[in-house]
Amino acid sequence: MAQKVIDPALNPDGSEVQDHESIERFLTFQSDNIVFGISTNHVIEIISSYMICTLPMVPEYIKGIINLRGNVIPVIDIRLRMGKMGCEYTDSTCIIILSINDTEIGIIVDSVRQVLDIDKETISPIPVQNRQVLTTSMTSLEDGTVVLFLDCEELLRQ
Repeated sequence: MAQKVIDPALNPDGSEVQDHESIERFLTFQSDNIVFGISTNHVIEIISSYMICTLPMVPEYIKGIINLRGNVIPVIDIRLRMGKMGCEYTDSTCIIILSINDTEIGIIVDSVRQVLDIDKETISPIPVQNRQVLTTSMTSLEDGTVVLFLDCEELLRQ
């Protein structure tokens, strides 16, 4: 009797086994009709309708600070940080609280979409020319949506 050989790279149904180390969870959100992704490793929480205290003499994209359970957190508008025109905030506008290198920051986005498991091997670099950009990589989802991934360290630079 012939012995069945089991390929460890294939599931019993013949589909390819996903390497769990190459899968990472990303929160996707929208700003200025662009879909962005950020690793859930940086996301602390998502809040809406929060009072922002404005600050004098800061760049326009820094909307101010919030007091979140005793923590003072600077908040930036991601549209303005990208050099885009600001817009009026709506019911879907929210603040994503991030932790980047032990620094907490809030980013105002138009809307949060979903959390996705993305294979890091499908992420490609974005060709950039010597300029500061907030995104350095991208991927295309099955539905054709392109997701640009935020460069968290660049987000903190002025």
